[in-house]
This record gives sequence, C-alpha cells and structure tokens, in this order.
Amino acid sequence: MHVHFKVHGTGKKNLHGDGIALWYTRDRLVPGPVFGSRDNFHGLAIFLDTYPNDETTERVFPYISVMVNNGSLSYDHSKDGRWTELAGCTADFRNRDHDTFLAVRYSRGRLTVMTDLEDKNEWKNCIDITGVRLPTGYYFGASAGTGDLSDNHDIISIKLFQLMVERTPEEESIDWTKIEPGVNFLKSPKDNVDDPTGNFRSGPLTGWRVFLLLLCALLGIIVCAVVGAVVFQKRQERNKRFY
Repeated sequence: MHVHFKVHGTGKKNLHGDGIALWYTRDRLVPGPVFGSRDNFHGLAIFLDTYPNDETTERVFPYISVMVNNGSLSYDHSKDGRWTELAGCTADFRNRDHDTFLAVRYSRGRLTVMTDLEDKNEWKNCIDITGVRLPTGYYFGASAGTGDLSDNHDIISIKLFQLMVERTPEEESIDWTKIEPGVNFLKSPKDNVDDPTGNFRSGPLTGWRVFLLLLCALLGIIVCAVVGAVVFQKRQERNKRFY
C-alpha cells in the first residue's frame, strides 16, 4: 500500500495535533476516540502521531507506530499508545514543502513500513517486524483526529498492490479469512522503553532478570573457586616432591 499524504498547519512547538491513522480492520470505520476511529478494533493500525501527550517521554515527534489488535486492547492516548505499540520510528513528515509518502508491505507474516519524506524518491526503513498474523477480507481506511489543538490532515491518494506469494501446502489449507489478528512476540512491547532516536532499547532490570544475573554470577564464582582449589592442590603436591 502506497499512501500520498500531507500534514500541515500554522501551529508551532507542539501547538498542533493529533495525527492520522491508517486502518486494516474487520469493521468499517466508526467514529471514535482513536485518531477519529473506534477503539478496541480488530486488525492493524498505523498511527502518524504529531503530538506528544506523554510529557515524560523521550520520544521525538512526529512519530509513526503500528498496533495489531484482536479487540481486547485499548489505545492509551495519555501514553501515545506506547503500551500497545509493536514498533515505531521518528519521522519528520509535518509541514514539508514537497510530497510525502508512506509505504506499507505485508507478506507471509512480515510487516514493513517505509517513508519517502526527503523528496529524493527513495524509501527509508521505519518499521520491520515478523510474526504478524492478519486475516484477508478486512477493510482499508484512514482517519484523523484533533483535540484542543488543530492541524490539516490530507490523504491525497491510497494505492493498493497485490503481492504474488508462493504458499506451502500447509498454508494453502488455512482459511485466512478466519484467523485472529495477532503477533508472535519473543517479548512484550511493555518490556521496551523509549529512546530519543525513535527506536527501542531494553527496559530496566526486572526481578527475574536480576535473579538470572545473580545466578550466573554465583555459578561463575563457584567455577572459579573450584578451578582455584584444583590449581592450589596441584601446586602443593609439586612442593612436596621437592622436600
């Protein structure tokens, strides 16, 4: 999917908001609190967020993020959706003097989002995650939202392209219209914290991480003690031979 868009306005220093959302959902668009659409949706959302609601964040805005939902998750505006975000990046797409584009590609569980914001006709990687499960037959859409502040959110065009992918016999037997949206994650997005670069870094040490570190340190000390005892014993035996 290629999206030609423009976000612009007169507001300066974060006096603008809130942004655009691109949707691939089970239901048609219903007005709601999440960038103009409903919460607890089924499917995929890509948020082009221009306003930092969380004053404690180190995240640099504008910011692009993705969320996959099976209807059980709620988007938290006060935290800019950080707890349900799968991945994201900083992208300076607001008030550009030239055309701005976004590309979304989904193939065999891999979701990639790229931007063309520098008027160079070149795609720049923003998001690349695997393990994403999305059914077929959902609706594409777009929405935008403003709060106390305002901005102009223009969707100039949306172009969809079909990818030709070879599937295994096992994949062919799956009814892709009935699978549940989801993600196979090695760790929860909640284990991540913001990085000023727009990426993720590991969060603070939790209890189990501290336990594993202490266990490894203890095992290391025991191994060193055993090796030291063996070396000391051999030296004692050598000294006895000289007497």
